[in-house]
Amino acid sequence: MNIVLWVVQVLLAGMFGMAGFMKTFQTAKAKEQMPWAKNRSDSFVRFVGIAELLGALGLFLPLLTGILPWLTPLAAAGLAVIQLLAIFTEHLPKKEYNVIPINILLLALSIFVVAGRWVLLF
Repeated sequence: MNIVLWVVQVLLAGMFGMAGFMKTFQTAKAKEQMPWAKNRSDSFVRFVGIAELLGALGLFLPLLTGILPWLTPLAAAGLAVIQLLAIFTEHLPKKEYNVIPINILLLALSIFVVAGRWVLLF
């Protein structure tokens, strides 16, 4: 179970890390490629990107270093909240049904990490 969780954590960290990097440091590119970002301010897009970057780091650094390992399930929970907000405040109201499966997959993987790490840690 631990190996499966690590694989999922690395995959999630890669996905959220890449998306967060683009939103944080390449905001203009993010606005071109992501329809939801076109109607948002640069500051908001950067805020989401920073949250995703921090979440990606939180998925593996606490467990890897052994410092405050309980932060890993909290980081995964935060990323799950980001996906819920993306689904219910952006994609559903704008009828962007084609991107919702990706959000649901990332949400499910994040919840898997929350549940799996919570059980293993406590």
